[in-house]
Amino acid sequence: MEYCERTGHSYWEYVEQCEGPGIWDYLREVWHAMKEAVERGLRQEGRLPGPLNLQRKANSYYVKAGGYRDNLKSRGRVFAYALAVSEENASGGTIVTAPTCGSCGVVPGVLYHLWKSREFPEIQILHALATAGLFGNIVKQNASISGADVGCQGEVGVACAMAAAAASQLFGGSPAQIEYAAEMGLEHHLGMTCDPVCGLVQIPCIERNAYAAARALDANIYASFTDGNHRVSFDKLVKVMKETGHDLPSLYKETSAGGLAKDYKQM
Repeated sequence: MEYCERTGHSYWEYVEQCEGPGIWDYLREVWHAMKEAVERGLRQEGRLPGPLNLQRKANSYYVKAGGYRDNLKSRGRVFAYALAVSEENASGGTIVTAPTCGSCGVVPGVLYHLWKSREFPEIQILHALATAGLFGNIVKQNASISGADVGCQGEVGVACAMAAAAASQLFGGSPAQIEYAAEMGLEHHLGMTCDPVCGLVQIPCIERNAYAAARALDANIYASFTDGNHRVSFDKLVKVMKETGHDLPSLYKETSAGGLAKDYKQM
């Protein structure tokens, strides 16, 4: 952030400087895979594989959202897009780990929604993906994106931060505002446990993706009302997230032995 503010570069320009111009071909492939996962997931109905007999919801959410006025329609469709990708993951479909399989619906849900509703050109979506990836890599390098290591804060929390940064980028946020949006996206998932029922990436994981997509958009809006200055930096938060995750008992880190997964009785 200091480099970008000093030189006038955007985060995506910094990514291009580090990775080279070939990064855009790669991110175009990523974006197309994300779009396809959303659209494929929206077309599917029925139940997901596994003993939980969980019904897919993306299609019905999308249909129901169309009957509401603009604000609720917008929010309902964000839910639907995130659910669609998460359900594709839960059924063995092709998704993008952003940053993980269990949190794969957040970034695509937000970007697909903004692409459809605001008609951002593809190159701007790719720039937003570069920014999202930059924030995700900072956490991967300095803490963890593994639910088994730090709980779901490292998966859905980081995905929310990435999506918030991407949204802020698209709406013209300054480097400080983008950093603030990402910080809030992760901060408000601190301490989130990883407790998948029956060891499946279905409950509570799929709904968490939908909620996190909505929270990412809210984080962007909140940051846009500020000049980007705030007390807790993203770097400080990442350090705290790592410490918090390592303090969590192993029961709450992808063992399916604690939290929501404890004593679950299959129907």
